[in-house]
Amino acid sequence: MTAAPTQTLDEIPVHDPFVVADARTGRYHLFTAFDGRRGLIPGTGVVSYTSENLRDWSGPNVVFRVPGDSWADPDAAPWAPEVHEHLGRYYLFTTLHQPATELPWPQRGTTVFEVRAADDAGGRHPTARGTVIAVADTLEGPFELVRTDRPIPPPEFMTLDGTLYVDDDGTPWMVYAHEWVQVIDGTFEAIRLAPDLSSAVDDPVHLFRASEGSWLKEWTPSAGSLAPYISDGCQLRRLTSGALTMLWASYRRHPDGHDEYIETSATSPSGSLFGPWVHNGILVDGNAGHGMVFDGFDGKSYLILHRGMNTPVVRAEIFEIADDGDQLRIVADRRDLSHPSERRE
Repeated sequence: MTAAPTQTLDEIPVHDPFVVADARTGRYHLFTAFDGRRGLIPGTGVVSYTSENLRDWSGPNVVFRVPGDSWADPDAAPWAPEVHEHLGRYYLFTTLHQPATELPWPQRGTTVFEVRAADDAGGRHPTARGTVIAVADTLEGPFELVRTDRPIPPPEFMTLDGTLYVDDDGTPWMVYAHEWVQVIDGTFEAIRLAPDLSSAVDDPVHLFRASEGSWLKEWTPSAGSLAPYISDGCQLRRLTSGALTMLWASYRRHPDGHDEYIETSATSPSGSLFGPWVHNGILVDGNAGHGMVFDGFDGKSYLILHRGMNTPVVRAEIFEIADDGDQLRIVADRRDLSHPSERRE
């Protein structure tokens, strides 16, 4: 039998990569979204690729399609899919969209704030966007939404990039980003979930704001330009010290004037989801971010993220990472895994 063809990460279009290392099969599963308008697979949804060595990947395999009978627009591709095992089943967290449903501009008192870029005459009007949860019995799917009428966080919130966090008491939470377009200064919030992850319980809890990022201390505001206070791509991990760290992504103002996507982190030394949070420096810059950390079968820990935000070529990159007790630290750029074609003869 002829082996199935494989690809390397520099050949696979990837936004917001998420990897599950399945110890039962010895395979890594890489999840990312697809959009039929930009690729060969019709429709919109989530695909997975599999690998045994993090270099050679088989796929894509469709694991979720945006259904036509939900609140979301099936023609709008998902964002930021990630898969978590919980109580013996697999749960897909991903962000869906309904551009036809407009939400109010941010407002304080009688003052309305319309968010616009310099070249964006029409503005960036808030529209329905929210993280949903779908469930399957295997990593291969197919994943089915736990509810089709609304996202898991409040539907009047413009939310994205939800991730699963289970606290020391076994209580599941969704931690998500609240879109800067709606709140000006993007935030991270947490909402408690039902034990089966079928719905949210109680009201959201504020964690911190994007404007607290450490690198913003070096940025000088001006009357003609807002800082890019964008919250994006959160993932939580317990450190060896017992502290809790959150990877997240945002933008910084590059010296040449453009806004550059970066990967950073914050740490809660107490180990509590509710902080207080200490903000660390930039982990990876150069228009790269939305990363997550996973443990390899070789005993090493890896950070995977994407580089090339808002460009025609967006690809995943892998770094070896170390746990310093108070934060994570890059120890090696593993381009031999993510871009091996650059070294081929």
